[in-house]
This record gives sequence, C-alpha cells and structure tokens, in this order.
Amino acid sequence: QVQLVESGGGSVESGGSLRLSCQFSTRMYSGYCLAWFRRAPGKEREGVAALDTADNTNYIADSMKGRVTIAQDNTKNTLDLQMNSLKPEDTAMYSCAATMTTRGCGDDWSGRLFAHWGHGTQVTVSA
Repeated sequence: QVQLVESGGGSVESGGSLRLSCQFSTRMYSGYCLAWFRRAPGKEREGVAALDTADNTNYIADSMKGRVTIAQDNTKNTLDLQMNSLKPEDTAMYSCAATMTTRGCGDDWSGRLFAHWGHGTQVTVSA
C-alpha cells in the first residue's frame, strides 16, 4: 500500500505563492498517474494538475493554467505543485493522489478513480 503525505500548505495573501509537496512511501515508477486535487468548503472536489510517470506529460486544470506547475522528484520520491498568483478562490484542502494505469492519465484524469490518497494540506488565500 502506497502512503502519501502532503506538506507545504499555509496562509498567504492574494498574489502570493506556495509550493506543495507530496511524499510517497515508495518510488513511483512508470505506470502511474499522479495528481493534485482540491476541495473548497461546500464545493465538489476538483482536479488541479496531473502527471503521467511514463513520459512526464502534465495535465493542468483550466482554472490553474499559467499559475501552477507540477513535477516529480524521483530523488526524493515526491510530487511537487508550485502555485503562483494565488487567489482567494484557491482556498481549499489540497490532496495528492496516485493510481496505476496502463493508458496514462488521459484527458479525463480528473474524473478517474484514484487508488491512493493523502490526507491533505490546507491552503488559505486572503484578499
């Protein structure tokens, strides 16, 4: 069972930046879709970004394009999410997820079932 632990959340002002990190208990070799999701109070969970470990293809949600980058660090077994130009509407609990796949993440990655989840890290952006 893969364990995921998120870190890096916090409180920032609008326009600020945060770097979230997801620590995996094992190296995530080729054949995984790794992703970040978020859930704001009273809203549905939504995908933020995903990465295909087979070829490092990135998938970024439209609401976050131009403001986030996602990257895997195999030396540390982490999945990092750099978020810039944060807005109050980005306030949410951010969770990382991983699932094995034979077809990559795919354009429908945000609607897929992910097998492994972390507990999340809170991001709060003030106006």
